[in-house]
Amino acid sequence: MTDVWIGLFSGIAFGFVIQRVGATNPQKMVLAHLMKERYIPQFMLLVVIFAAFGLFALEAAGVGTTRVLPTSLVATGLGAVLFGIGWGLAGYCPGTCWAAVGEGRMDAIFALLGGLAGTAVFAHLHEALIPTLYMPTNFGQLTLTDWFGHPVVALGFLILLLGGGVLLIGRLWGRPA
Repeated sequence: MTDVWIGLFSGIAFGFVIQRVGATNPQKMVLAHLMKERYIPQFMLLVVIFAAFGLFALEAAGVGTTRVLPTSLVATGLGAVLFGIGWGLAGYCPGTCWAAVGEGRMDAIFALLGGLAGTAVFAHLHEALIPTLYMPTNFGQLTLTDWFGHPVVALGFLILLLGGGVLLIGRLWGRPA
């Protein structure tokens, strides 16, 4: 039961933060995609850095575990295209959609229902899609630790890469709207 309370508290806290950043506002998302608003993409990269560091710390403490799924270029590429189309049409990604629903945005309710319907269709067809989408370009379980040989080096690389992205966005993208 503790896990449920921690998850609920974490979700509410994250929803509050993304609402304050403006990620529940589809107009701000449009500006971010047009490279005219820098706070949302910077925030997203920082979240990945903090999540990677937190996961590393949990695993180092023996509390957390990670399940690495196989890497498939076709499945991942198709998923990325569908994700991008949905985000572009709705103005929300899955996380911001839930927060926008909590904020009371009616358009987000329809985006959420569409996302849930798409998830249900994918879950229903998943087994049939494996031979077509996953297997042709299945590269197995790839991780940065495999590439760099040590988890601390992989974490450092990820932090430097994404931190550089945060700085680059701050320098190159337009000032906040």
